[in-house]
This record gives sequence, structure tokens and C-alpha cells, in this order.
Amino acid sequence: MHAPVPDRPAGEPARVEVALGERSYPVLIGPGVRHRLPAEVARIGAQRVVVVSARPPEWTPDPGVPHRVVPARDGEHDKNLTTVEQLCRAFAEFGLTRTDAVVSCGGGTTTDVVGLAAGLYHRGVPVIHLPTSLLAQVDASVGGKTAVNLPEGKNLVGVYWQPRAVLCDTEHLRTLPQREWRNGYGEIARAHFIGAGDLYDRPVAEQIAASVALKARVVAADERDSGLRHILNYGHTLGHALERATDFGLRHGEAVGVGTVFAGRLAGVLGRIPADRVAEHHDVVAGYGLDTTLPGGVDHDELIRLMRRDKKATSGLSFVLDGPGGVELVTRVPEVAVRTALSGM
Repeated sequence: MHAPVPDRPAGEPARVEVALGERSYPVLIGPGVRHRLPAEVARIGAQRVVVVSARPPEWTPDPGVPHRVVPARDGEHDKNLTTVEQLCRAFAEFGLTRTDAVVSCGGGTTTDVVGLAAGLYHRGVPVIHLPTSLLAQVDASVGGKTAVNLPEGKNLVGVYWQPRAVLCDTEHLRTLPQREWRNGYGEIARAHFIGAGDLYDRPVAEQIAASVALKARVVAADERDSGLRHILNYGHTLGHALERATDFGLRHGEAVGVGTVFAGRLAGVLGRIPADRVAEHHDVVAGYGLDTTLPGGVDHDELIRLMRRDKKATSGLSFVLDGPGGVELVTRVPEVAVRTALSGM
């Protein structure tokens, strides 16, 4: 499955449609698209808006209707049910109704938490996402998966709640520190192996658009993770475990990069792919300037314990792996194979 970059008239943002029937929505990608927020609010007919923003006022756009701005903070340590409750109470204090809307403005964790709060409040109010990090623009803001963490594992509590629009303003990326670029490149590197193609030398707006186009096609075919959508979790099983094992010392995209290298090694151990394809996993991830080895001091037993709690692990240790028929979910992977792949990293 290859996802081409959408064509567009000169000067216009790239536009990707997430095709879900009457719940379809646009993803706009380009400089300055945050200023289209009032038009998107008007399109969905919202009378009032709560803007939940992890960005300073000058980067938080006015939605064009009466609104309240609720400050947020990006980061996994606020990605919990306590934060969801606080947001829902802020919605209630403002008197938000189902004819109004919520807007998120921040990175991937803000998108996840605000999306979940919007999906739960009044059993669902419209939400528009303005992702401001590379990771959020290429992945987290699109597809309707919302979730928060529990002490027992990552993303264990959530709902599917599709946004009404996503505005990926590439001007926001100018504010990112180098590590946040690496965080986003982890998701772009893993997309290489699930159909996005070689994006390394493309301009960042094209990298985002190609990644979003791929995800939109997968989500349109399998909104609720019953089959094809599993491929989007490539590299994520070990990645999520590494985030927890390092108390989020590794950022999500950094961990997914390591998890992608591991997915290649595990597929090789299982005889699913040849040595040159295993090496390609390492080379692609390294080409984006990402780490390709496990961080020091991480216990393999702890990683395996955490991977057994992964949402896909309904039939033993389960991983999305490359193979002769392409990428697929592989269940009941022998623990000895997992340990062998880990020991090589």
C-alpha cells in the first residue's frame, strides 16, 4: 500500500480526506492553516468553543466564536484520567453543550487527552485538532484513537472519537527543539515499512502529507482495529514497553524507532524476512538520526512483561511484523524468539 502525496494548487495547503461516510473530515497541511480554524468552527456550526492549548497565546488561534482557553501541558505524565476529569469539569463550568466544540492545540499527548475528554463529555462533543508537533501531525491527530495511560500500561483507557477537522500548520514546527523533530521522525521511519515509501529526502510538508494519506486510507478501511489498522502499530509494541520501562525518558517516537529496528530483527529471527530486509530496518531508522539500540539498564524481563499487556496481546506475545506476504499481526510469538531479538540489540 503506497500513499502518494496529494496534489494541490500552488499556494494551497495539502488536503487529505479521511473517508468515513458522513463522519468524513479534512486534514489540511501547510503554513498558516491554523488561521482557518474560524472557518472550520463555522462549518460544523459550533456556537462556542473551549480551546485546550499547550502552546503560548501567540500560537493559540482565535476560533472566531465566544470561547475559553484552558491551559494544558504536553507530556506523558499528564496523560491520565485525572487530566480528563479536569478537562470535562472545565467544559461543564463553561456550559459547553453538544452543539458546541472543543479544540486541541498541542502535541500528541494533548491530542490524545483532549480527544478522549471530548469523546466522553455529554457522550461526545465535536473536536477539532491543531497538532503542533511533528509526531502529532504525522500520526497522533488523525484516525480518532484517543486514550490515556494507567500505571499498568500505556493507552489502556480510551475511545474511538473522530475529529471534525485537523489543521497541521507547519509554521508550528519552527518552534520545536531538535529532540521533538527526532520524536516525529520515529513515526515517519516506521511508516517506511507499512506503505508510505521512502520519505527521507522529501520536504517536511510532503513527509507529513504522505504519512497522513497512508493513515487515512488504513483508517477508512478499518476504523476500529479489527484487521488492517494493526499495521499502524508497527514498532509500537516494544516502543510502548520502552516508554514505560524508562518512565518516559524515551519519547514516543524515539521508542518507536527502536521498536521498528526490533520488529525487523524479530521478523528475521522467525525466518519471515531475509537478512538484507532486517538490515534495512536498522538503516532507515539510523538515517533519520534515531537510536537503534536498547537504552542501557533496561531489563528484558520487564520489557516482556510490559509487552504481554499490549492491547494486541490477546493470544500471547503479539507483534506487527514484516513477512513474505507483507506486514501483518503475528500472534503467539515464542518468548525465546523475543529474547533472542532483544539480546541482539
